[in-house]
Amino acid sequence: MGRMTLDQLLAELKTVFGTQLRTVVLYGSAVAGEHIPNRSNYNVLVLVDSLPLDRLLAKAPGAQAWTAAGNPPPLLLTVSEWRSSSDIFPMEYADILERHRVLYGDAPFEGLSVSPTDLRLQVENQAMGKLLQLRQGALAAGGDGTRQAALLAASLSAIMVVFRAVTRLHGESPPTDYEALTRLVAEHAGFDAAPFLQVVRHVRGSTPLGPGEAGSVLGAYLQGMERLVAHVNRMPIAGSGD
Repeated sequence: MGRMTLDQLLAELKTVFGTQLRTVVLYGSAVAGEHIPNRSNYNVLVLVDSLPLDRLLAKAPGAQAWTAAGNPPPLLLTVSEWRSSSDIFPMEYADILERHRVLYGDAPFEGLSVSPTDLRLQVENQAMGKLLQLRQGALAAGGDGTRQAALLAASLSAIMVVFRAVTRLHGESPPTDYEALTRLVAEHAGFDAAPFLQVVRHVRGSTPLGPGEAGSVLGAYLQGMERLVAHVNRMPIAGSGD
């Protein structure tokens, strides 16, 4: 059997949830123009009236097929949860609000917004978290250049989410192109864009990283993330008086 497609996923969602299904939204790189076949994944938001256990269990086989195709599990929320959670997931909401395509149902965005204060707090948390994960990955990879290159490639999508949020904190609309986004954030935060650009090109397949160069790129990439964390930490929180 081939990889599960978006059309197949949508058909299954309709079957499993029936009249409880309200909205299915595609978001992320597949909408923004940075989707790379066989490398990027599809991010899908699914809104329903309710999520009882029997419906979740009925969806499980399809979710497993979807993740086996290299995608994250669909983001399943009730409509009421979606309407009330922008304060705890501001980075995700900002991305979905700006970069989406409605595949089924009505657009669920009216009246939703992201607070800069909420966004600033989550960005600091996520930037530091990504730095810690990179350090842990570097320890696990050791001096193995192939594993180092794989670590860098696997980190890119999540790092770009952080970069977009940092751009929004500066009052700007983030570029959809990863290279332009990287240069803009590097200018704001004062780090060298070069290692991040190398990883972007590696993931795109235009200039793959060789095992012999992955270590030096990883070192500079970590330094850039350290500078980014320090930059975000210095940004004032609205209403804090700083």
